Amino acid sequence: MPSTASVITLSPDPLGAYAISPGWKAGGLLFLSGQAAIDEQGAIVGEGDFDAQLEATFAAIDRVLAAGGSDRSRIIKVTIYLTDMANFPKIVEARRRYFTPPWPADTIVEVRALALPELMVEIDVIALASDG
Repeated sequence: MPSTASVITLSPDPLGAYAISPGWKAGGLLFLSGQAAIDEQGAIVGEGDFDAQLEATFAAIDRVLAAGGSDRSRIIKVTIYLTDMANFPKIVEARRRYFTPPWPADTIVEVRALALPELMVEIDVIALASDG
């Protein structure tokens, strides 16, 4: 059986300026690039406000999932990057707000910095495609 993959596209594409695809659909799975608090025009959302950045990050995830024909309920794995692990309790809260059981597999790491210095959180996602 031949393997196929296709790029997920957005218009406008806030990641295009960085030579990054929003994600790929391959083998019944969606692989999203790390999503952060960047709006559709590429502007930072919620500078200095972790809660606002987290909300904007999930909005970005939802947008890419929808473009790939999926939704948040089909996420099976997330990797969360924080610039300050003091925000970990807010992540636990967010897991309950943005996901439902069965919970996605999850890895969380603290990093010194993200691609843009104003960003406080980034999340990458693996999800089932709607036909997966």
